[in-house]
Amino acid sequence: MKKDIHPENYRMVIFHDNSSGERILVGSTVETTETDKWTDGTEYPLVKVDVTSASHPFYTGQEKVMDTAGRVDRFKQRAAKAKK
Repeated sequence: MKKDIHPENYRMVIFHDNSSGERILVGSTVETTETDKWTDGTEYPLVKVDVTSASHPFYTGQEKVMDTAGRVDRFKQRAAKAKK
C-alpha cells in the first residue's frame, strides 16, 4: 500500500441499528463521541443509525414504512391537497 494516503482516524466502530436493534462492527472514519462494549469486552466508538442491511426492506424482504421524520405524512397531505 502507498504510504501517507490513508486516513489516520480509521478504526473499528459499532453501528447500532435503531429499528432492528442489530449491531455491526466494521472499520470506519465516522466521527462520534459515544462508546460501547462489543461482545469481546473491548470498547469501541458507537454510531446509532436508522437503517442498515439488517432492517432495510431490500435485504430483509419485508415491506415496512420507516419514517422517522414525518416525511410520509407530509407527502400524503400534499397529495390530498393536489387532488382537491
